[in-house]
Amino acid sequence: MGGGGSTRRVTFEADENENITVVKGVRLSDSLIDRMKEPSSPGGRSPRSSGAVNNEELKKRIAEELALERARRDSEAQKRRLKQEQMFVRDEFGKLLERERISSNEHLTRAILRERAATEEERQKAQRFAKQLEEKDRELKKHDAFYKEQLARLEERVKPF
Repeated sequence: MGGGGSTRRVTFEADENENITVVKGVRLSDSLIDRMKEPSSPGGRSPRSSGAVNNEELKKRIAEELALERARRDSEAQKRRLKQEQMFVRDEFGKLLERERISSNEHLTRAILRERAATEEERQKAQRFAKQLEEKDRELKKHDAFYKEQLARLEERVKPF
């Protein structure tokens, strides 16, 4: 960021109190203006050694400050986007987990209902078989009584012989 240099032209001028006034389209914060007023060269040399150098240094400092400001804004924007994306992913993940939980509960409920239905069916089958067994048992007892009676009659007939 800022390494390639900006193609935007900024013109500025200093008023009589050494305040910097932006002439074309860029607003400078008070802190930026204060930093530009501070001497930046090593050894405490005043940046006002010559008008051309001062103007060039001032342009360079403004360009650097603008690049830093732009980089800071870009960084903050990226942080905001990252936080938004994290929140979006977290929300989507939460929704996915909720859908999975609901789906699991539905599957479990269906499985329980199937198992209950199968158990009820088995119980009804057992009752039906018990009734059939009782019916067969009654029928066998009835046949047993009939055959015993027939046997007793036959024995009565055979006694005289």
